[in-house]
Amino acid sequence: MIDNFNRFVVPNLGLLGEGLWITIWICAVAFAMAVVIGAFACIVRVYVPFLRIVAVIYIEFARATPILVQLLWVNYVWPELFGFPKSVEWAGVIALAIQSSGYLAETFRSGIEGLSRGQVEAGLAVGMPRTTIFRRIIVPQVLLVMAPSIVNQLAVIVKASTLVSVIAIPDLMYDALKIVNQWFEPIEVLTFVAAIYVTTIYTLSASAKFIADRFRVKYGLSTYA
Repeated sequence: MIDNFNRFVVPNLGLLGEGLWITIWICAVAFAMAVVIGAFACIVRVYVPFLRIVAVIYIEFARATPILVQLLWVNYVWPELFGFPKSVEWAGVIALAIQSSGYLAETFRSGIEGLSRGQVEAGLAVGMPRTTIFRRIIVPQVLLVMAPSIVNQLAVIVKASTLVSVIAIPDLMYDALKIVNQWFEPIEVLTFVAAIYVTTIYTLSASAKFIADRFRVKYGLSTYA
């Protein structure tokens, strides 16, 4: 097994590193887009009654459609209908962002609706504009309280990104499968790749939990020390 690792994994570390970099880039951009889109959809659903049905339809569509279907739909249908995306990488980013934005929109909504109504009323009582209340009272608490769920969605994006190889994005999984198909020795290669994903997701989760816990203590939302 060690011999096979030295024969099939070690010589291809550069290729796997390139694939890992593409995976990180796709996941980071997709997550950032998902946060923005999800927050917008949440705000529309909660605060814009005449557009609420549009936000609900989008959120349910994003959550109910399998990621594989969304990948194929964005990659093959969108260029014909809208003229973009121009590359498979951006197709993967958009598909991942669409699905995750639906889940994040619901995460943000549950955080907003879980806040005490008295905080908003207190802000109004002292003359704070609603936009200031939203920015300085609601948003910080929602982000801190829902941080574990938000980080969990980032982990979901990382795991779902393994499917972007089906539209020929040269990510980590795509490069790993290329090596396997060349030498027909899957054990060492795929085990190594699995270890990379486990390490990446654990590091993300542990780091985010550490930061979130410290901020909760700082703002009095937790007794953790």
